[in-house]
Amino acid sequence: MAGLLEGKCAVITGGGRGMGREISLAMAKQGVKVVVNDLGGAPDGSGADRAPTDEVVAEIEKAGGVAVANYDSVADFDAAANIINTCVNGFGKIDILVNCAGIVGKGAPSFWETKKENWDAVIAVNLNGTFNTCRHALGFMTKQNAGRIINFSSPAWLGSGANAYVASKGAITSLTIGLAQVMMLGGYDITCNAMVPIAATRIGPRGGPNSDRTFQAGLVNRQLYEESLNPPGPEHVVGPVLYLCTDQAVNFNGQIIGSSRGRVAVYTWPTEAKGIYKDGVWTLEELVKIIPKTLAMDLRKTRG
Repeated sequence: MAGLLEGKCAVITGGGRGMGREISLAMAKQGVKVVVNDLGGAPDGSGADRAPTDEVVAEIEKAGGVAVANYDSVADFDAAANIINTCVNGFGKIDILVNCAGIVGKGAPSFWETKKENWDAVIAVNLNGTFNTCRHALGFMTKQNAGRIINFSSPAWLGSGANAYVASKGAITSLTIGLAQVMMLGGYDITCNAMVPIAATRIGPRGGPNSDRTFQAGLVNRQLYEESLNPPGPEHVVGPVLYLCTDQAVNFNGQIIGSSRGRVAVYTWPTEAKGIYKDGVWTLEELVKIIPKTLAMDLRKTRG
């Protein structure tokens, strides 16, 4: 199956470490020209280090591939434009955008003790960063009527906890679904999908379904719980990402794809589970009587 991505040009944000690193190396091995973007900050978003990005580029070039380093921050709108332009100006086009860049921020003991600056920092990188790169990349992809976008969400999308990381990953998932619908309705040959990986990275499974209380409350299944405690290596995420970038994956659009040890899965879209209906307006008195017998029955508890 070699050559399915030959001649493609890609931007991988967060490409200097973890899953982004593995994806960058695998893309280049497939014949993709890669812009390896990574600010090189710490998991909480502080600092910067060019060395990891340079190492990935050097490894690609040593193996005979083509890669360019970029150290801009995805959180900056204009800097994100430069990330995309690095690919277009250097390689002539952009076919693939993989948004791996993300931070967990500086945690707080409880939600109500969260500092605004810590919340803003996570949203700036995870959510705004995804918007920024998608916004600039789609300007080129729509003109060429071709492209593949893969945005990295997290099992935290399922609502495990209350923090900026969880909120950002849920928003990324929704944004991806919305972008996919816009591309489809516009008649573009551009797909947008969300990856929900479980893998061992320097960020780790924070924000995901990794606590005994979460599992015991029935909020996650046993496989997600156990794999979050003992996550597989980032190489397990590579195959599904590469597939989503191929022409063969044209029917995958607006999908939420889970990936972990030996597992590739598709999540369902949010949908109405059940309802009660009548002509006219429901009164409080009516709802007090009917909801316990209908909508409230068998609801999943959110308190242990």
